[in-house]
Amino acid sequence: MTSADTATGRCLCGGVQYSVSGPLREVIACHCSQCRRSSGHFVAATGAPSDRLTLRRDATLSWYASSAHAERGFCRRCGSSLFWRPTGNDRSWTSIMAGTLDPPTHLKIERHIFVADKSDYYTIADGAPQQPGWEP
Repeated sequence: MTSADTATGRCLCGGVQYSVSGPLREVIACHCSQCRRSSGHFVAATGAPSDRLTLRRDATLSWYASSAHAERGFCRRCGSSLFWRPTGNDRSWTSIMAGTLDPPTHLKIERHIFVADKSDYYTIADGAPQQPGWEP
């Protein structure tokens, strides 16, 4: 995605719709138990600086404090998992669930994190680097 591009996305029911201007980070697949429980599988997320994310429609957007350090944005009507962001004073970055973006995304999985916490019913075989936890 080039810096002049704008990506768009939404939840399943359309109650939350958003756009992101400029480039998106490549996708990080997170296998931690919180991501698995909130999405039903591992999470594949891209992201961007929060000031480049515009909520075009947010009537059904809710935020859940999933830990002392993060909150997750979801649609309270259809249940779609949409966003992840740090809590507290630093909300400068928002992770965006890659599956909620309208194609084409031109993104790829760059790495897998928290693979030490992944479930036992699947294997990771795409060749992307794997980290046992979070290593920036």
